[in-house]
Amino acid sequence: MCGIAGLIHLDGGPVADMSRRLRVMNQLIAHRGPDGAGTWQTPEQHVGFAHRRLSIIDLSSAGAQPMEAQSGDCIIHNGEVYNFVELREQLAQGWTFRSKTDTEAVLAAYDRWGEDCLEHLIGMFAFAIWDQRRQRLFCARDRFGIKPFYYTTVDGIFYFASEAKALLPSLPEIATDESALAEYLTFQYCIGENTLFRGIKELSPGHMLVVEDGKVKVRRYWDVRYEVDEDHSPAWFEKRLRGILDDSMRMHLRSDVPVGAYVSGGIDSSLMGVLAARHDGANRLAFNGRFTEYPGYDESGYARLAADAMGGELHVADIGHEDFRRHIGDVIYHLDFPIAGPGSFPQFMVSKLASEHVRVVLGGQGGDEIFGGYARYLLAYFEQSIKAAIDGNYKNGNFIVTIESIVPNLGLLREYKPLMREFWRDGLFGPMDERYFRLANRANDMQEEIAWDELNMASVFGTFQGIFNNEANVRKQSYFDAMTHFDFKCLLPALLTVEDRMSMAHGLESRVPFLDHSLVEFAATLPANIKFPGGRLKQLVKNVYADILPKPILERRDKMGFPVPLKEWFAGPLNGMIAETFCVMKERHRAYINADAVLANFDREASFSRKTWGLLSLELWQQTFHDRAGDYRKMLAQECVDA
Repeated sequence: MCGIAGLIHLDGGPVADMSRRLRVMNQLIAHRGPDGAGTWQTPEQHVGFAHRRLSIIDLSSAGAQPMEAQSGDCIIHNGEVYNFVELREQLAQGWTFRSKTDTEAVLAAYDRWGEDCLEHLIGMFAFAIWDQRRQRLFCARDRFGIKPFYYTTVDGIFYFASEAKALLPSLPEIATDESALAEYLTFQYCIGENTLFRGIKELSPGHMLVVEDGKVKVRRYWDVRYEVDEDHSPAWFEKRLRGILDDSMRMHLRSDVPVGAYVSGGIDSSLMGVLAARHDGANRLAFNGRFTEYPGYDESGYARLAADAMGGELHVADIGHEDFRRHIGDVIYHLDFPIAGPGSFPQFMVSKLASEHVRVVLGGQGGDEIFGGYARYLLAYFEQSIKAAIDGNYKNGNFIVTIESIVPNLGLLREYKPLMREFWRDGLFGPMDERYFRLANRANDMQEEIAWDELNMASVFGTFQGIFNNEANVRKQSYFDAMTHFDFKCLLPALLTVEDRMSMAHGLESRVPFLDHSLVEFAATLPANIKFPGGRLKQLVKNVYADILPKPILERRDKMGFPVPLKEWFAGPLNGMIAETFCVMKERHRAYINADAVLANFDREASFSRKTWGLLSLELWQQTFHDRAGDYRKMLAQECVDA
């Protein structure tokens, strides 16, 4: 786990001030690698790499990066390739290993297989390799986007980095991308390759990038296909899940430093912690965050049950409104973009706590998207099942989970009555894509605050439809698979951005064992009545691990993600801070935002909604990056001391 950055002149000429440019980029990602820093350049000064090291595998100096091969090839790598042990054995003939790192295994794999090396890698990664013989730059990002990769081209120079902020000093201006802003205002994350910084793109999950002969080419190397397996029994699927997840956990525990686990009190994180402890008794440290200022925001009791099942020790971060006041600016800075809801703040605080005890921590990200854990799936499916029952076509294969089987489980929606009222406020029974778009849309209550007519919302919905209705991925028409597929492709990368940035802000590596590609490909074959029987969310996982997970965790219906008492804070002790922030929004005349409406509605409602969080995050982002654009431009014009 590290930070990478680099550049290449597209016409092959030397890059002016190469060393300074690399030094500036490395300084801006210094928090990602507290254990070392390095740079590398070609003799022609047309390609340069920078690296920050967080030592996890092979703690010796042999693991330092950038790492050169005898051939002249050079690699910088962020992440972990968990099957490096097997790769090293496979590649031993023809390659003399000088370290015990997974990074060198990737370099050797590229030497053997070229671009096809990606088919052999298991793990989370973003890397760049300079191919000396072919004079080309080869970059890739893991299948799910666990590790980040951003890039831009300015004045004929291609730049890339683990975090977008490292690219800002090279931009001619810091401006907002309008298409990405429209997506953010809709979903509170972006669903395409554009970022909120105009000119900076994100390499999509499962994609590679090649710079050769002055051209930048991007292509996909992996994708998930939902092809339902109708041939096996529930018992077979349960046995298969246990075997694959056991293999994934075994590999995810490969580390030369201690490993802990986030435990929120839900099924996914609890399962990761318990399985880790069962694999290795040394992995028994658990970490949780709680809010005790107001009732209803403390889930540490469930986390303690998980820690007890691990036979381990629970460390709890007590988080209050003053922590929010003190650290929300840090959260936005490290995120680079406002993204994916308020859970980033407590994640920042718990990561800080975990970093004081371990260098690696396991999380449960991915379980909801691949096994169907969100309550909105049940709500959307319920509506479409009613429609299908009325139309008389609910047994056409689209609704394996019938209206009759769902009804007994509607109690799961008890906590979601406000969502249901909003969902059905403007009608029901529309096309599936339009209905799920409404569920995913976070802007339904922001009609006054945003100048929607000035944004291309038709493009946003068109992009959404292209993903949701993609028959190449969801080949058999299945509403459940279409919903989980969209979230897997769009929401999950946003959540993984939070996972990466909030942990790396503290020099902590976060691993997500659910996101093993064999496990994801297996989950994509599960029939709805196995994954979602009678509307019971994530039932397959519950069945398989009922013997090791505490019963109260398995049976709870009130899991809220990572609840934060923002409603109480914003109406109480933080009211002045939020109002002041929105006053700055008004003074600066932010594009597309009606600041008067934002202030009026915030004061009138004196309560929290997702729109308040979304608009607050957006304004803090503007203040952190746009209003300080001059500071970033100066970085290349002055001497920069490496942090």
